[in-house]
Amino acid sequence: MSSCTREFTLSDFDFDLPESLIAQHPTAVRSASRLLDGRSLPPTDRIFRELPDLLQPGDLLVFNDTKVIKARVFGEKASGGKIELLVERVLQNNEVVAHMRVSKKPLPGAKIHLCGGLKNGGFEATLLGRWPDENGPLFHLSFKGNQGESPYELLEQFGHLPLPPYIERQQNAEHDPDEKEDSERYQTVFAAHPGAVAAPTAALHFDETVLAALQAKGVERASVTLHVGAGTFQPVKTEKLADHTMHSEWYDIPLPTLAAMERCRQRGGRIIAVGTTTVRTLESWAKYGNISGDTSIFITPGFQYQVVDMLITNFHLPKSTLMMLVSAFAGYEHIMGMYQHAIAQHYRFFSYGDSMLLERRR
Repeated sequence: MSSCTREFTLSDFDFDLPESLIAQHPTAVRSASRLLDGRSLPPTDRIFRELPDLLQPGDLLVFNDTKVIKARVFGEKASGGKIELLVERVLQNNEVVAHMRVSKKPLPGAKIHLCGGLKNGGFEATLLGRWPDENGPLFHLSFKGNQGESPYELLEQFGHLPLPPYIERQQNAEHDPDEKEDSERYQTVFAAHPGAVAAPTAALHFDETVLAALQAKGVERASVTLHVGAGTFQPVKTEKLADHTMHSEWYDIPLPTLAAMERCRQRGGRIIAVGTTTVRTLESWAKYGNISGDTSIFITPGFQYQVVDMLITNFHLPKSTLMMLVSAFAGYEHIMGMYQHAIAQHYRFFSYGDSMLLERRR
């Protein structure tokens, strides 16, 4: 039975990954990371800076230009109980939506003193209720600073970078000795629009040297914005894939990017998505027709890709929705073969890890 017609379950996307392969720090130089060229099997071991040699004049690279915000903030309830917020989304009128870690959840109307509260140079939050409805998993809050600062300004001043849960050093503590390095390296060189709580990690490998070489090669660049949410790390818990509830993320495709994709098609070039967030954005537009809005698109084997021809992506978590997305793109057996090769050759996995180049299975 082919991978297109068989019914996949969660167990199909599991694999044994040695903990030693989970990257805890970035490479010294962005483009010195490894690149597994998976356009054919067996794959070819390369260095990321070789990417321009693998592309053609007239190709179009599409990046996600979201910017990671310092979304993790610490404080206490009026009772003195410790509280930690992870801001998932900034709304209008100084309001935010956040995950909350606390021993006992406060009630609507409760005041939360963040970073010492207003009296001690910090700021306050008022709990408005749950989100997106009264039984929602997230919390709806209003922020108030001493100078009328926006939530973005307050988070930039008082917040901490929300590194993924599998980076085990003290990124979740209030004092992290590596925070300076992370604030630079867990951000792409072209990050422009604040709103993400996780980086579009495939784009972390690009530096000015590689970008200049791509331009010299005649490869065009364009951008979309998808604000990556913490839901990207949520495990799939249902064995039947159709029973999984996909998280929602906001995206926007500028008109110049739509024009660039049309020019690429006209000249016979290939559209190359940098990262799965770019894939989700472009394929959401193709499937539903919206150039901006929320998407909860869930891409699994059997999905009909309409836009993306090639994909640059990092290595993903076992049983993750991203394993399903890349399997739908390049073929399940192809992806599992690549992962076996990557583990055998000690590639570095996840956000600060290495990357691979994939071609869409026709």
